[in-house]
Order: sequence, then structure tokens, then C-alpha cells
Amino acid sequence: MQQFTAIIIGSGFGGQAAAVNLRRIGIDDFLILERRPWMGGTWSQNSYPGAAVDVQSPLYSLSFEPYPWSQMFAEQDELVEYTNHVLAKYRLREQTRLNANVTKVQWDEARQLWQVSLEGGDALLAKYLINASGPLSTPVIPNFKGRDTFQGKTFHTNSWDHNYQHAGKRVAIIGSGASAAQVIPAIAPDVKQLHVFQRTPHWVLPRPDRKFTPFQRTLLKSKLLYKLLRTAIYWGLESRVIGFKYSQTMLKLVAQREAEHHIKKQIADPKLRAAVTPDYTIGCKRIILSSTLYPALCRPNVKLHPKDDGIAEINERGILTAQGEQVDLDCIVYSTGYDATDGVISYPVIGKGGKSVQDFWAEFPRAYLGTTMPGFPNLFVVTGPNTGIGHTSAIFVIEAQMEYIRRAISATQKQGAKAIEVKSEAEADYTGMIHREMKQTVWQSGGCHSWYQSKSGHVIAMFPGFSFTFRQMAKAFKPGHHRFS
Repeated sequence: MQQFTAIIIGSGFGGQAAAVNLRRIGIDDFLILERRPWMGGTWSQNSYPGAAVDVQSPLYSLSFEPYPWSQMFAEQDELVEYTNHVLAKYRLREQTRLNANVTKVQWDEARQLWQVSLEGGDALLAKYLINASGPLSTPVIPNFKGRDTFQGKTFHTNSWDHNYQHAGKRVAIIGSGASAAQVIPAIAPDVKQLHVFQRTPHWVLPRPDRKFTPFQRTLLKSKLLYKLLRTAIYWGLESRVIGFKYSQTMLKLVAQREAEHHIKKQIADPKLRAAVTPDYTIGCKRIILSSTLYPALCRPNVKLHPKDDGIAEINERGILTAQGEQVDLDCIVYSTGYDATDGVISYPVIGKGGKSVQDFWAEFPRAYLGTTMPGFPNLFVVTGPNTGIGHTSAIFVIEAQMEYIRRAISATQKQGAKAIEVKSEAEADYTGMIHREMKQTVWQSGGCHSWYQSKSGHVIAMFPGFSFTFRQMAKAFKPGHHRFS
């Protein structure tokens, strides 16, 4: 079996950051495994109409690679351009194996190595294993009654079928989250009819987008000016944590009031206003940024089906609603999210003593700094449990995790050890702290049930505090919290 110092699973921003950071500590002998026939992760996969980032692009980018963005909130095609730019500049394609679907990873105690099994029977060995498959990589489609009987076209937004011509067709979108909020305005002018089946409304705020002039794009090429802009955006967003954690009253008085005004300004129909107004505190579910969603819902060819007029069943012709209406359709688009909590790692991971990550996560997913677990030496999970962030760039947190991973691997190499493993008591103390702090947040007490929560009810997706606090903890590597062997 071919052996590497490190194997990275996933080629999105997490995998790219991991590769560059391994090189920084002198590890060039690594391999990136990508299950798809192309690289790039989320933004290469999610190519649905209207796809765009909801964090300002100068911050939603790798800190070591500035880019002259064309607008404040980049659209999917430009995010793919940026991804390809990073892959090319750092020669990451040369160290990537495509169509490499991982079926299982297992710790070899005798050799102190990870054995990575691939679909097709191949196997590889690695001293260090970094899972960067991402939390938004396993789409979920609810098992609606009669789902498989529909005779028309169906697909998830994660796998948009660009060969299908939706113009002039009768289309239904099931879901009302971030992806649906981008798809709806993008296709509403083209379709004959658009039926939006809303499970739970989200709070929506205006999207403060802007195009950059050629001169401004030139300025963005300056590392100093880019850093200054990133810093200004970062601290502006970071202030939101005060509301999310410390003052729901402030959330309601400021952000929620703005969202209510946004509804009144863009929707005249009182019935539609009521249907899109959530009954929970803003921030409890992901806040959507859109200046075009509500006007799209007001179009004469668009009908919103709220929860009380939801899906009774799917049949050959389309959808039978809870109110008894038969909605005949040509296409059903599932915008129903991802298994982002209980399914953070989609393949079996077997650690010391034959114990699996799935066993360790039997109650709920957990990890020290959201990155590593006792019983799983030399394994690091990028965007693991409680590393999500509801107010700023996910890439900032990914790079914070890299601070910890670099220090952990460097400490292992310096000591001449074969493996590093977080101690059970250190992980338990960290996880206990996370969930004590979580009780104060709007995600736990805001009156909603969201994908931030696992089946256990614990909020697993989010970090309960300031992102700079997480980064400080990640940088302050504590050898005493770990066991070297």
C-alpha cells in the first residue's frame, strides 16, 4: 500500500487550507482525496441558479490569498474562479486523486498509521489524516409519502440538473432556507408556475451588495489594503455575537425590527406577510440576506404554501397539499438541506480498540476544539462539531483550526512521537464548556428547531461565542491536554 505523511479528504476550502498549512511546517508528502471527478468542494458542487456567498467576499476568502473580487458578495462562478486560482497557484491538482471515494478509515495500532479504504478496493496509509469533507456535502431529501412515484423531473439543489430546461415549466421548490431563497428569484421570471413549499419561514434582511469598480478591484490586489478591508468587515460582523449570545433583547430591537420592516416594505398582501413572518427570535435559524426573495414571492406566477398547506403526499402528477389541492408539476426541486450535524463524517472511522467515531458520537457529535477526539490519534476534522459560525466567515474558523492542527503536528514531530491524541478529560472539559455556554445563545433558547441541532437536541453546528475566542484557543496549544506515543 502506498504511504503518505498526510492524507486530506476533501478538496474544498478546508482541504486547500490544510494542504497549504502542511507545507508551511515542512510536510510536502501529502495526498488530497476527492470523491468527485473535479476539485473545489461546496462552490464547485452547488451551481444552482442564483448561488452566491452570504458573507462579504474579501472576508470569505483564504487570508493568505487576496483576490480582486468583482462584487462584495461573490456569485458562484466567481467563487469557482477563485477556487481554481488557489488550486493552480499552490499546485494542488498535482497532489490530488479524483474519483477517490473513501469507504472506511481504520487506525492500525501496530504501525501507528491510518489505513484509508477507497471504493474499488484500493487502500492507502497515512500518519496523519485530515477530514475536510465539509458539513454541507451530504444532501438530505425527506421521505415524503409517494416521493418515488412522481413522473416528472426531480433533483436536489446540491446537484442541479443544468440539462433540464425549467423555462415555461410548472416547478415546485420544497424548502425555504438559504439555497431556496437564492433559487426562487433566479427562476421565478422564467417558469410558468412556481410553487414554494415553505416548511418554516426564515428571517430575511436586505443584502447590502455592491459591484466594485475597476479601480477598487485594483486596490484589492494590495495585500495591505485587502487586509484592512477584511479587518473592517470582520469586526463589523463580530459585533453580532453580542445579540446572539448576550442580549436577545438587542436582537429583537435592532435586527428583528429591521427584518419586520423589510417584510412590510416589500410585501403588501397581509396574508403573505403573515406567512413569511417567523414566530421565533431572529438568529435562532440562519438569517437570510436577500433583497429579491420577497418581490419574487409576490409575482403572480408564484404561490407560497405555508406549513398548514404543506405536502400531504407526492403522486405521479405532482403534489397533493394538506388542504386537498392537487398541484400538477413538471419538476420538483428539493432545497431540503444537509446532514450537517449527525452526519459530519459520512464514512466509518474506526479508531483505537475498534471503537468508531459513530460510537463515540452515539449521544451527539463532539470534539476537542471541534477538531480531534480521544481514541483517534492523528485524526483532525475540519469544520467538525461546534465550529460553525452564524455571523462571520466559515473560512476564518477553518483557518483557526489550521492553527491548532499545525501546532499539534509540529509538537508530535518535535518530540519524535508517532502519534498525538487528545486526552478524554480534556475533550470532556471542552465539550462541557461548549454546551454550558450554548445555553445562553439564541440557537438554544430562541424558540426554534434548526439544522444547527442534532437529533439529541444539542446545538452541534455552532460555536457559542466570538470567533476570535475560538482562534485564541486554537493558537494556545496545550501539550498537557494531549498524549504522545
